[in-house]
Amino acid sequence: MTKILMVCLGNICRSPLAEGILKSKLSSAAFFVDSAGTGDYHIGKKPDSRSIAVAKKHGLDISNLKGRQFSVSDFDAFDVIYAMDESNYRNIITLARNEQDKAKVNFILNEIYPDQNQNVPDPYYGGNDGFENVYNMLDEACDAISKKLNP
Repeated sequence: MTKILMVCLGNICRSPLAEGILKSKLSSAAFFVDSAGTGDYHIGKKPDSRSIAVAKKHGLDISNLKGRQFSVSDFDAFDVIYAMDESNYRNIITLARNEQDKAKVNFILNEIYPDQNQNVPDPYYGGNDGFENVYNMLDEACDAISKKLNP
C-alpha cells in the first residue's frame, strides 16, 4: 500500500481538501491518504467550514477529518509527503533525520509545474473565492498524482 501525506500549516484548510480530493481519485485498497499540519493550532478540530463547504460543492465530504500535527514518525509512516507551500516545506525538512526523509517531501504543485516549487496560497484569511481557487489547484495536482500512480 502506498501512503501519502498532505501537509499545510494548521491542517484545517488546504491539506484536508487535498486529502479528500486525492482519496476520491485513488483506490482505498491500494492507497492510504492522510493530512497533517506543521503547527499545533487545530489538533482534533474539524476542517474550516469553508473547506468543508467547497468540498461538499464538489461532491466530497471532509467533515469527519480531524486536525493533527506533523511529526518525525510521519517520515516512517508515509511514502510521499506533499507540502502546500515553501514555509511548510521548510518546517517539514527541518524535522528530517536524513536524506531519505528529505527525498519523500515535495511541493504538491510540482506535480503540475515540475521543479517550480509554487505555493498553494493559504485561503484562511481570504474570501470564499480563495477556497474555490485552492480547490481547483489541488484538484488539478491530485489529477496528476492519480494519473502517475494509476497509469
